[in-house]
Amino acid sequence: MRVLFVCYAEKTHFLGMVPLAWALRTAGHDVRVASQPKLTGVITGAGLTAVPVGEDHKLWSSASRFLTERFAELNPEVHERIRRGVFPPFDMADDPGEVTWDYLAGAGPDIATAARNTNSSMIGELVEFARFWRPDVVFWEQASFAGSIAAKVSGAAHARFLWGLDFYGRWRTRFLRERAARPGGDHGDPLATWLERETGKFGAGFSEDMTTGQFSVEQLPASQRVDTGLHTVPVRYTPYGGPAVVPPWLWAPPSKPRVAITLGLTSSESFGGYLVDVQGILDSLADLDIEVVATVAEKEQRKVRHVPGNARVVAYAPLHVLAPTCSAIVHHAGAGTMATATLSGVPQLVLPDQADGWYTARRIAELGAGLRIEPGDATGAAVRDAVVRLLGEASFGDSAGLLRAEVMAMPAPNHIVGELVELTEKYRGREHVRTAASGKGG
Repeated sequence: MRVLFVCYAEKTHFLGMVPLAWALRTAGHDVRVASQPKLTGVITGAGLTAVPVGEDHKLWSSASRFLTERFAELNPEVHERIRRGVFPPFDMADDPGEVTWDYLAGAGPDIATAARNTNSSMIGELVEFARFWRPDVVFWEQASFAGSIAAKVSGAAHARFLWGLDFYGRWRTRFLRERAARPGGDHGDPLATWLERETGKFGAGFSEDMTTGQFSVEQLPASQRVDTGLHTVPVRYTPYGGPAVVPPWLWAPPSKPRVAITLGLTSSESFGGYLVDVQGILDSLADLDIEVVATVAEKEQRKVRHVPGNARVVAYAPLHVLAPTCSAIVHHAGAGTMATATLSGVPQLVLPDQADGWYTARRIAELGAGLRIEPGDATGAAVRDAVVRLLGEASFGDSAGLLRAEVMAMPAPNHIVGELVELTEKYRGREHVRTAASGKGG
């Protein structure tokens, strides 16, 4: 069958899709990846076939206007919300009793605006390609609604690929439920209105599955998910961070407990830097009998004035290689970083700095697999105390091992291909869709 992956030009979100794309390819299916031009080199670097569509989004260049020191001084609260991605649906309260109709309705315009800003530039060419290539199924990154539009217009089955917590599905299902329960009148639905307008340009109509997929591929274990009630296909997270080289210092096990510090790509590439003081953290750990490995972006390394004797600072190390050698990992709550640490069964200290990170950090702590500290409280002393606890209290390692076992019980990408083919047949209904077991592509 023909399989189209769609992801707006956000590198870290696409990287999570690669193992499933390769699972489908090695089962004999024809796979293409459509995104804005900026991501083309990343797609082809993963050995996949790229389809550049439209123009690059301006999401981060627009945000950068609000991330200056001057703006932070004049508008500290707005600066904090933008810097940490605390906007709908990521700011939705976790306690259902705290989620008001005013919030649900008020979040709609913001979500629709973000979807429009991220997707609009690629919709036209993506639809054109889908009409030409006729994919059987489209897998779209959960904020890449252009994928659902192209699937609707071309008649393909379609599913969301969840790169982290399903906050979009959580907001959408609650919004629809609460709206239906409210007395008469049109309460408005900006996301549906935008999707209907876009599909209408190509002679198609809106259907609710365009907001949350006909089903969703879910990488998180049940204990870490948010509840949506939507149809999901669980798959075990498989780490992929792009081309990787194992450095010689990772060729042997550490002689002392190893603690990794990694704060992700987005903070340095799109948000103007880290929220925590790397130098202060390194200094606070300097007197411990441990080995510290800090992956620090090159431009952030300029802020590191000196490296303690028990620390190593590198621009990059493949986390799926580094993590299993560690006794603890300090990180920013990025979806891929958290999932890799979880898969490795390593206790985590989470300093959540973006979007859904607050929930990720809280769940890791609630499950006993780690600790969390808000970035504003992540002083060197606080981080040191937390690291000492993670290394000294066996319960953290035990709980991290249980969480790893839950992940390992999920099916690997290759093992869900048959189910994906069946779901494609169900929603697409085309006779030439082959089963994965036949080893034949469409």
